[in-house]
Amino acid sequence: MRYDDFRRSDDIEDRRDDSGGGMGGGGGLGLPMGGGGLGIGTIIVLGLVGYAFGIDPRILIGGAEILTGGGSQAPTYQTDRRTTPAKTGAPTDQMGNMIAGILGEIDDRWTEIFQASGQTYTGPKIVLFRNSTNGGSCGMAQSAMGPFYCPPEKRIFLDTGFFREVETRFRGCSGNACKFTAAYIIAHEAGHHVQNLLGILPRVTRLQQQSGSKTESNALQVKVELQADCLSGVWVNREEKKRPGFLEAGDIDAALTTASAIGDDTLQRQATGRVVPDSFTHGSAAQRKQWFMTGYQQGTVQACNTFGAGAL
Repeated sequence: MRYDDFRRSDDIEDRRDDSGGGMGGGGGLGLPMGGGGLGIGTIIVLGLVGYAFGIDPRILIGGAEILTGGGSQAPTYQTDRRTTPAKTGAPTDQMGNMIAGILGEIDDRWTEIFQASGQTYTGPKIVLFRNSTNGGSCGMAQSAMGPFYCPPEKRIFLDTGFFREVETRFRGCSGNACKFTAAYIIAHEAGHHVQNLLGILPRVTRLQQQSGSKTESNALQVKVELQADCLSGVWVNREEKKRPGFLEAGDIDAALTTASAIGDDTLQRQATGRVVPDSFTHGSAAQRKQWFMTGYQQGTVQACNTFGAGAL
C-alpha cells in the first residue's frame, strides 16, 4: 500500500509511552483484579473475540447497555493513573504516521459519502496504547482484546502490537502488504463508527436485549461485524478511485487472508478443535471475505445490508 500522499489526521491520542496504561505496573494481559475481575473462562472468550476485532468485546458478556451509554452493567475498573499526559495529533514515528494517514483518508472518503446523502460525518478518534489503558465508558482496554471500537466514546482503541501479531500469529501478511492489512483493520473499526452514526448499533442492541436468546443475539452481532467488513471494503473502493495505484500487488489477498484467519470458525477450530456456529459473533472466514469483497467491488453503503431488506 502506498500512503505517502495520505492526509494525516490529528485525531490521534498516543498513550504508547504510558507503560501499562494505568494498571499499576501491569504487563502482559493487564487484567483487572478485585470486584471487576474476569474469570479464566471469560478471559478465553475475550481472547477469541478480541483477535477477531470489532466492538468492545465486553458488550457480549452482559454489558450491552454500554453501547447506548445507559445502565451500569459493565465491570468496574481501576482508574487511570497515568503520570505522563498523552500526546495528541499525528505521531511522527513510522507506525503512528501510517495510522494517522489511514485515518485521515478514511475520514475524507466517509465525509464525501455522507455529504452525497445530505448528512454530516464526524470521524472517530484513535487511541494508541501498549498493554492496557483506560477505555473510559468501555472500561479497561487491553492488548489481549485486539483493536475495538467503543461506541459511547466514539473512539477506536488500538495496541499497535496487534499488527505484529497478525503477521506472526495469523501469517496474514508480510512486508508492505501488512500496511494494507492495518488499513483494512482500521477501516473495519471505522465501519462500526459509521454504524454508530447511522443509529444501527443502538437498534441492534435493543433487538439483542429484547430477543432473550443468546443464539439470536449472536446472530445479530455477526451481522453487525460482517457489515463493518463490508463498509471497510467500501472505503477501499472509494480510496482506489480517489488515489489510483495506492493498492499494490498482494494487498487485497493479504486482507482476505487476515479476514479468513479471524473468522469465528477458524478461531474456534484452533482453540477447541471444533466449530459451534450458534456461538459465532463475527462470522465465518468465508463470510468475512465475502462481505469485504462485496463492499470493495460495489462501493456503496446500500450493498452492505447484511440484515436483509428492511430488517432495521
